[in-house]
Amino acid sequence: MRRTFALVTAAVTSMVALAFVIPLALAVRQVAHDRALHDAERQAAALAPVLELATDHGEIAKGVAALPAGRLDRIAVHLSDGTVIGQTRGRPEDVRLANAQGRDFAVPTDDGYLLLQPIALTGGRMALVEVVVPRVDVTLGVERAWTVMAVIAFGLVATSVLVADRLAARTVRASKDLAVAARKLGGGELEMRVTPAGPTELTEAGEAFNAMADRVVYLLAAERELLADLSHRLRTPLTALRLDAEAVGTSPAADRVRLAAGQLEREIDGIIRTARSPLGAQSGEQCDGAEIVRARMRFWAALAADQQRPCEITGVAEPVRIPLPCADLAAVVDALVGNVFRYTPPGCGFAVALRTVDGAPCMIVEDAGPGIANPEAAVRRGASGAGSTGLGLDIARRAAQSTGGAIRISRGTLGGARVWLRFGPLGEGDRPTAEAPSRHRWLHRSRDRDSARDQLVT
Repeated sequence: MRRTFALVTAAVTSMVALAFVIPLALAVRQVAHDRALHDAERQAAALAPVLELATDHGEIAKGVAALPAGRLDRIAVHLSDGTVIGQTRGRPEDVRLANAQGRDFAVPTDDGYLLLQPIALTGGRMALVEVVVPRVDVTLGVERAWTVMAVIAFGLVATSVLVADRLAARTVRASKDLAVAARKLGGGELEMRVTPAGPTELTEAGEAFNAMADRVVYLLAAERELLADLSHRLRTPLTALRLDAEAVGTSPAADRVRLAAGQLEREIDGIIRTARSPLGAQSGEQCDGAEIVRARMRFWAALAADQQRPCEITGVAEPVRIPLPCADLAAVVDALVGNVFRYTPPGCGFAVALRTVDGAPCMIVEDAGPGIANPEAAVRRGASGAGSTGLGLDIARRAAQSTGGAIRISRGTLGGARVWLRFGPLGEGDRPTAEAPSRHRWLHRSRDRDSARDQLVT
């Protein structure tokens, strides 16, 4: 923008300067031309008394020599008797024309002008004085004046560009500050504000930005408070659920209900803590993905055995550091595996794998179901073709993107959907080695759901 301001100012100022300098330069040249011819006329007129009083040609020659042009042999006098005193340079037809018209005029020559001035004497006599005006006298001082005008014009243009650049710098600085603040606010720095500066329009834009930022913070805080309040209200039905589970006894079904109730209570506590945390806070937590996957698969093992679903996990023998809090990664695993149970028929197998690709940890969940017809629509928040909330894949997508990663949905080797999550790469010292993943298979043939949770075969 500063360059544009400078170029526009230079163009406009240059046009204005040329509009004044060109006519002035022509006027200076004309003034020098008129001055040289006027000086020649003055010297020619100075010979009139000499020609009137002189009695012989010698006195006239002395009068000619007394003039500056005469000393340079630039004056010649044509008397009425045809005598010429001095070196004549005029053509005979020009001399006859000047005598016939009785007025002076300048004839252009190769090296300047030749002034022919008739002088009327007493007794009806006529004399003609010719004065040579060299080109150097006609242009005397013109180049110097033009140089001075060019320097002044260049100085005016340079000064105007400098002033425009200073004004533009103030505007550009305010614009850049506003753009940087907008990027930081969009990046989660909710405390970011600007000091309004620059022209009136940019000052108003800065004030509007600060007002918008304050409004965003207020709305987010209100939304988080509402989320915390709603989560807290879930504790009442959760307490009733726990009491009912305790009243059931010690059967495997009751154990699963109590386990699910405990997990639900922990999730609600996590939601409340997150909602109460400062706005824009970044946890920067990491977790062992292998441990989380093993823990959550123990939870899903009983249901997989009950529905005769073949299930296997790979890559969980060694720790795999993933840049997510444990609760967030557990929510991702539950969302993806829960989709398998929700949208595929009983007996349909699935697999969960952890891998490292180009230094970035990845998690793959695939199944042997019908697959996902529209992957792009499936990851849109709230979009669902099966009557659900449409948040499962969106939770996984947002978790991956929060680490700088991405989600990819395709058809897997089992024939159904494959969901590939790539998490952002960790630091050099934290990257896991890309060793061949070990494989574990969850047994599903046992009808004992408690033992199925523990039978992990390597």
